This record gives sequence, C-alpha cells and structure tokens, in this order.
Amino acid sequence: MTTSGVAASPIKYCLHLPVQCPGFREKRVSVSNVGRSSHCIPTQKYCPRRTPLVKCAMEASFGCSTDDSAAIFPRINVKDPYKRLGINREASEDEIQAARNFLIQRYAGHKPSVDAIEAAHDKIIMQKFYDRKNPKIDIKKKVREMKQSRVVQAVTSRFRTPATKFIVKTSIAFVVLGALTVLFPTEEGPTLQVAISLITAIYLIHNRLKSKLRAFLYGAGAFIFSWLLGTFLMVSVVPPMLKGPRSLEVTTSLITYVLLWVSSTYLI
Repeated sequence: MTTSGVAASPIKYCLHLPVQCPGFREKRVSVSNVGRSSHCIPTQKYCPRRTPLVKCAMEASFGCSTDDSAAIFPRINVKDPYKRLGINREASEDEIQAARNFLIQRYAGHKPSVDAIEAAHDKIIMQKFYDRKNPKIDIKKKVREMKQSRVVQAVTSRFRTPATKFIVKTSIAFVVLGALTVLFPTEEGPTLQVAISLITAIYLIHNRLKSKLRAFLYGAGAFIFSWLLGTFLMVSVVPPMLKGPRSLEVTTSLITYVLLWVSSTYLI
C-alpha cells in the first residue's frame, strides 16, 4: 500500500480469544478494513461441558454414589437390618445380596461401615433361613381364607343384625330363662325352662320374619341342633361347670339358650 509516495504494509491486528475446549484447534480469519488494515480474529466453536448424566440406580434406597472412598455409612447405627440396608421385608435373596454388594463397594474405605453392612446382611440371611426351617402360621391369612370360602359365606349370609331394641328384648328373655334354670333347679331337670325357651325362640323369629312356617322350622331346628351340640360338649369336651345331680342338664340348657338367642335374633 502506498501513502503519499511512501510504501507501507497493511497493519494486522490479531485478537486471541481464550479457547474453552481443550484440544481445540483455533482458526484465524483475516478481515480487511477498507484496504487499510487486516484484522485476524480466531474463530472457535462453542463446546459445552459434558456433565455426567448417569445416576446410580440404587441411589434412592442405598445412598448417593460418589468417589469418596472414605465415606461413612449414614445408617451405621440403625438397629433394624432391613432399614440399614435400605430394603423392605419382602425383598428376595437376590435383592438382599445386591444391596449388600452395592453398599460394600460404596463404603469400602470405612471399615466400621463395612462391618455394619455385613452384620445386617448376615442377620437377615439367618432370619430367612430360620423362617424356612420353622414356618409360622399366618392366622390373619387363614381367617381371611376361611371367610372367603363358599361354605362360610353361605352360612354368614343367613344372618343379619337387627335393630338394637330387638337385640335387647331377646337378650333379656333368655337371660331370665338362664337365671331361672340356675337358681331353681328341680329333680326332673330344667324341662319347663327348656320348653319355654323353645316357644320364646319361635315367637321371636316369627315376630322378626313374619312367617309361621319359617319361624317353626328355624326354632325347632335351632333347638335340636343346640341341644345336641350342648350335650356333646358337656360329655366329651367340657367338664361339668356346675355342681349337683342335674349339673349336666343345667349346663346343656344354658348352652342351648345361647344358641337359641343367636338364631332368634340374627337368623334370617
């Protein structure tokens, strides 16, 4: 370039921007400014920093996974072995072993933490081994299965809870009969009281169902069944609870009153 007869070379300005990506090759671009100067500007491509996106799959239950080899197990003092390992009581042996291995690897640099994890794992394994050798009877499960059986559902469907006033009335009637049977025993036995209890049961069933045939059938059937059951219990199962020559008949009558009360109050 010539200025007023003097030869001059174009001026170059080079701007160096900091390179943000390691290993990036900078590329310079020359830009002429109206033929007078040339600016050399390095261009660079934006390189976002890569953030690890892999998260620990067991982080929610067992803790966060970092590279600190001397980390202390946060649940080292938890007494419950299941809570210490971060698993539920229904966990399988594979899940228990996986939790143990993960925690051992995570806290391998802290010996007390490793000992606590191993102790919880061993306790759970021994308890499961003991449960397999000595299976427990789940009473709640047995009762639930019994309630769901067809026979029990068919029987329970024949009973219904009436009004409280009716329950009180039937209860008073049979309590009075039971008191008369115990307080005034006779040499012939409680024949009269038993007959009155049968009539009372038929009357109460008729009063509730409004059907003479059903009242007679239910009353007579409940009386026969309750008397036979009471006799069987007193002879074969339960020892006599009352003293006296007619203690067997009196006790059987009391059992009969209870079953007649149930049938006359709840049976439909």
